[in-house]
Amino acid sequence: MIISEYAKFLQEHNEELLTKKTTPLKLLHTWLKKVITKNPKNHIDKIVHKEILYCENENGDYLIVGKSESGRTLVSALIKFAKSYENYTHSKWMEMTEKTFHKS
Repeated sequence: MIISEYAKFLQEHNEELLTKKTTPLKLLHTWLKKVITKNPKNHIDKIVHKEILYCENENGDYLIVGKSESGRTLVSALIKFAKSYENYTHSKWMEMTEKTFHKS
């Protein structure tokens, strides 16, 4: 449920991902910051607020940790999903690059 919301966010930024302007891990930070800095309006927001601690300093460095065992599991799952999506977008980028290379 939470991963699917994050996946929707990634899909909204698909062009940026395919052109290597950002990465799924950077977007995980952006998505979590967006969810945590607003008032929780739905079940997903409430779970993220309850289970994940997000801290950022004035330099833009940030820390994401689970507040409990289930929160740590959630953070781990989100990071694994981000890395998996990174592999997917990298393979798509390779396909696009190869097609462009072979047309030349």
